[in-house]
Amino acid sequence: QVHLVESGGGFVQAGGSLMLSCAASGRTSAINDMGWYRQAPGNQRELVAVVTSSGNTNCIDSVKGRFTVSRDNGNAGVYLQMNSLEPEDTAVYYCYANIVPAFSRRLQEYWGQGTQVTVSS
Repeated sequence: QVHLVESGGGFVQAGGSLMLSCAASGRTSAINDMGWYRQAPGNQRELVAVVTSSGNTNCIDSVKGRFTVSRDNGNAGVYLQMNSLEPEDTAVYYCYANIVPAFSRRLQEYWGQGTQVTVSS
């Protein structure tokens, strides 16, 4: 079984920083894209940032210059460094990864359990 386990998140004042971490457990054959989504109350889940297996990154305009996504292929981890946080960043953040498990040849999408980020004004 493959699982994504998140850590980080919490409560911070506007202008502060947080770092989210996510690691894949279980045996995998390959890990393709990894990244982060978020969902604020009453809103749809939106893609925040993605990092490919080759290390290319992209993120939505509203977080450019403030958030940095990275990965550690050795630890099967993906990270989101969030600086200059704004109240609008308040949401539940979910990591995801497209993984080929060791027991299967099929690429499958996995999700973390979600972690709350709350930014006060």
